[in-house]
Amino acid sequence: MADNIVELVKQIKPSVVGIGTYNPLGSPRSNLQGTGFAIGDGTLIATNFHVVEKELEIETNETRVVFIGQGSDPKLAPAEIIATDPAHDIAILRIKEKVQPLTLSEDKFIDDGLEVAFTGFPIGAILGLYPATHKGLIAALTPVVIPSSNAGQLSIEMMKRLRDPFFVYQMDATAFPGNSGSPVYDTTSGKVVAIINKVFIQKTKEAAITDPSGISYSIPVRHLRALAKSISVNI
Repeated sequence: MADNIVELVKQIKPSVVGIGTYNPLGSPRSNLQGTGFAIGDGTLIATNFHVVEKELEIETNETRVVFIGQGSDPKLAPAEIIATDPAHDIAILRIKEKVQPLTLSEDKFIDDGLEVAFTGFPIGAILGLYPATHKGLIAALTPVVIPSSNAGQLSIEMMKRLRDPFFVYQMDATAFPGNSGSPVYDTTSGKVVAIINKVFIQKTKEAAITDPSGISYSIPVRHLRALAKSISVNI
């Protein structure tokens, strides 16, 4: 896809978007909650379920939006959640605008040692939308369970996952909370192999920024493909 990582990142960045909300009565009005990336025909945006699971404040006319572009004045595109998979922490949104889509890898698991990179918004967007890229390795394929914040979120499917954990990639790379939903891509082909899901935190949530563990986890792209297929969307 590109001769080197510099050129590859230039090609990837236009496909990476911010995921958040817009509240005309809020201060600030715009709130970035995570990262996403375009897939399919460019109107579909993939991200983590935990990035969009919070209910909107209907009484204040809060809406869900996708932040498109870079810099201090990104475009806000209204977004609709069209599919979710809480058990694998994945969601797909739809917008009316078209964003350059990324290519997904095949369903098979990738090998340990593969060099990957991910691009997203690790610290948020206080000064604007400026995507950052980090590079690392796939360290291991390891079983994991995505925890729920409360018992009310434990669906039958998620209870099955507690008994039968699925596999995710453990990465030798440093991600931060705002990276949730970032595309993880092969530095050789540029194909997306996974979605950043969570960071291993050694102490407190605050320490994730000041003292990161250097261990991150990502969801294999096969689960994103399965979610899209469940709503008859070709990606």
